[in-house]
Amino acid sequence: MLLKSINPATGELVREYDELQWDDVDSALDHSLVAFHQWKRSALSIRAGLLKSASDKLLEKLEGLAFNISLEMGKPIRESRSEIEKCAWVCRYYAEHAEAFLAPQDIPTEATQSYVAFNPLGPVLAIMPWNFPFWQVFRFAAPALLAGNTVLLKHASNVPACALAIEQVFVEAGFPSKVFQTLLISSRKIDNVIADRRIQAVTFTGSTPAGRSVGEIAGRHLKKSVLELGGSDPYLILADANLEEAAEICVKARLMNAGQSCISAKRFIVEAPVYEAFSHLVVKKMSAAVMGDPMDEKTDLGPLARNNLRLDIEAQVNNSVSKGAELLLGGIDPQIPGAFYPATVLGNVTAGMPAYHEELFGPVAALIKAANMEEAISIANDTTFGLGAAVFTTDIEKGRYIAEHELEAGSCFVNDFVKSDPRLPFGGVKESGYGRELSVFGLREFMNIKTVVVR
Repeated sequence: MLLKSINPATGELVREYDELQWDDVDSALDHSLVAFHQWKRSALSIRAGLLKSASDKLLEKLEGLAFNISLEMGKPIRESRSEIEKCAWVCRYYAEHAEAFLAPQDIPTEATQSYVAFNPLGPVLAIMPWNFPFWQVFRFAAPALLAGNTVLLKHASNVPACALAIEQVFVEAGFPSKVFQTLLISSRKIDNVIADRRIQAVTFTGSTPAGRSVGEIAGRHLKKSVLELGGSDPYLILADANLEEAAEICVKARLMNAGQSCISAKRFIVEAPVYEAFSHLVVKKMSAAVMGDPMDEKTDLGPLARNNLRLDIEAQVNNSVSKGAELLLGGIDPQIPGAFYPATVLGNVTAGMPAYHEELFGPVAALIKAANMEEAISIANDTTFGLGAAVFTTDIEKGRYIAEHELEAGSCFVNDFVKSDPRLPFGGVKESGYGRELSVFGLREFMNIKTVVVR
């Protein structure tokens, strides 16, 4: 089978890559296990130093790596550069905090000494998506490698050049051979890789149905897993919010990466007294987004990553409109080459519509009217997902209380859009998955948290 890199802005084939045969995968698994037994015994200072080198290498190669992202999945080049810079940040962050995060923790008991040590697990399989082809990998790989694990990456089949470029970054940064390996394989082979005895854990970012499959296989073979799945993030706009500022932030959150993010703003739940005013602001700001060539510095909205994704979002919009949603902006195929879909706003979205219940993985904003704050919170939580959420209000204490106690999500923001940060744990609840990435919590997901008692 060939893995194809296709430019979503033009539909043109960029390059084809041969899929690895099982003998190649088997060899990679062997190499990963051998490398692990050496890598885990390397000094922490060495592992941290190599992560710092990876950070430097990312910045050195920034333009070329950003170009790969925009070429393979259509992200506007300005956003692609920011993605690489964020990857450099996460490497630098873990390098700088290595000693504090991995130091044994004394816990006084009746014993002469009792403490908790942190040991790596072994080869970890990472199954990663195309929407942030570098960041999704580095946010897992930086802490996993620092911990002393080795990594095998099965990346999305439509970003093979990005997958190989990531491996090359680690090679050029000086990491030992086979500590990080990219497996150019299709999803057909992944079940056998997860089940293989040499794999000790698996991390997956992607759709909820695929996450269920990965989690089921990992569970059957008693492998630790972390799943970061879909989201239908609600953004609550309370009557006392600064509407201009809220609309600016919400539109930015909705259009970033053409809306192809699990933590994009998906549902804008607006208190009735300010619904009309907020709707007008959202339409105005969404309509100002420049759609076009992702390589153009002026482009705000690039194509979706694949044409089937454009057809999916088009069907969700049309179905919602047929059930009574009001098409306030967009929603019409631009009839140009590439997988482009325009910035779209749906008003008066209600229960029973795809825009209310389903994840909209594209530049479509769903406006939902709530009678009051209590109903807004209820609507926000009326979803199977629980990845991110936000609330906008000038009453900071009220916003903090809602974020901390009322919203059912792994990351809740007040007066800002949901985003991942190396310093903070990231992950979801309900059908958005389990486990955490980033911060010290993410580092310890793929470690043996070992009790040691000395008498």
